[in-house]
Amino acid sequence: MNETKLLRPFICRRASKIEKYANNTESIQTKVLERLVGTAASTEWGVKHNYGTIRKYSDFASSVGVQDYESLKGYIDRMRHGESDVLWKGRCRWYAKSSGTTNDKSKFIPVTSQGLQNAHYKGGFDVVSLYLRNNPQSRFFSGKGLILGGSHASNYNLPGSLVGDLSAILIENVNPLVNFLRVPEKKVALLSDFEEKMDKIARATANVNVTNISGVPSWMMAVLRHMLDITGKNSVEELWPNIEVFFHGGVAFTPYREQYLQLIRKPDMKYMETYNASEGFFGIQNDPSDPSMLLMIDYDIFYEFIPFEELESPNPKVLPLWEVEVGKNYAMLISTSCGLWRYMIGDTVRFTSKEPYKIVITGRTKHFINAFGEELIVDNAEKGLAKACAETGAQVAEYTAAPVFMDSDAQCRHQWLIEFSKAPDSLEHFAAVLDTTLQQINSDYEAKRYKNITLQALEIVEARKGLFNDWLKSKGKLGGQHKVPRLSNSRQYIDELQLMNK
Repeated sequence: MNETKLLRPFICRRASKIEKYANNTESIQTKVLERLVGTAASTEWGVKHNYGTIRKYSDFASSVGVQDYESLKGYIDRMRHGESDVLWKGRCRWYAKSSGTTNDKSKFIPVTSQGLQNAHYKGGFDVVSLYLRNNPQSRFFSGKGLILGGSHASNYNLPGSLVGDLSAILIENVNPLVNFLRVPEKKVALLSDFEEKMDKIARATANVNVTNISGVPSWMMAVLRHMLDITGKNSVEELWPNIEVFFHGGVAFTPYREQYLQLIRKPDMKYMETYNASEGFFGIQNDPSDPSMLLMIDYDIFYEFIPFEELESPNPKVLPLWEVEVGKNYAMLISTSCGLWRYMIGDTVRFTSKEPYKIVITGRTKHFINAFGEELIVDNAEKGLAKACAETGAQVAEYTAAPVFMDSDAQCRHQWLIEFSKAPDSLEHFAAVLDTTLQQINSDYEAKRYKNITLQALEIVEARKGLFNDWLKSKGKLGGQHKVPRLSNSRQYIDELQLMNK
């Protein structure tokens, strides 16, 4: 019996509703905002910002300023200590632990029961719905899904209140019926030691009929390679003949694509990108031929955007979704049922379409290099590396880059620390292709490179195998949703890494 064929009509009903996004964007988003503001009107935040008087978007925009973690941290900490009706109605018991800010090692993002259902699980359901719509012959439910999760711990020792990776929160609270469709078992999925977890996952799932996998590409790759090592198999489909799709997110897939093609050699293997963060579930790749993602506009998330060039402005221009332009870079703001209001999540996106609204993630508001006016963003870096790999046959496992402000010869340049899974025959050739490509796709970088007057040719330092994992492990960030900062205006990350590069 093909269970997927029986379930598909029910699950795909949702896909038909998503198709209506294109013609109703402003109406859908306005209703989301009305619902969020109405629910939070009696909270401390809602009273302070006059939510009871808000009737339209312009009222909301004039009542609430742009927020970041620092401005909400005091409220969130009180919520973590058990206070109710602070940023959202009721008491929040779950907090997603995310990468820290300048002043803190970690951020703790509230995950309310309503946000869990209407901004996270809804996204997971929609991913499957859109996948099945695009793949009518799928046998998705004939086997199980391998889902990589993080871990959680007690929150201030309050009964029933926990902090942890978002993936751990999702696994801990998921409908028990879903556990029949996923591996590994919960006690393994929530282990805090990633190396122990990786080994137990590999041994527990090697003989399971896995049809789909979900997780961050870098950590999933580590698990799959370990499985092949301990089983002696040459490719993943030798273990799981029925594997058909990898739902991935968290980091750009471009550096890992060729490596996955070697790990999973099935010619009909599918890859589907998702935009799921601690703060909410935002986007899904709904068209296999288009790498951009559909912005999910009917969840408990109201979107706003700041043009990238206005990020440093004390009073930046803020646009609702229906006023953005295709082709421009924006920093994204969200208001959600988890109590985040006009919150800058730190990601930058570029719109590729407005009918419907589709995006690609271009970088982070703080992860770029603009030391000399070159405005190099992660999207540039990924495209440059992809071209360099294609021309040299190299494969990149991890990387980070930062400026060298002035060396002993009074020269300035960008320094790239790259861990190759397959090194190029010539680092010089790889560097030349990367440098040339960056000039071709970024006019600011090209101008600064002109005749080596401002910037000299970039430098590549080859990292030893395992360097980036060792660095993450030293910070207690191995596994889960932790990521290597790709670009930085500061040398903090790259200097720390180079001290370990022996």
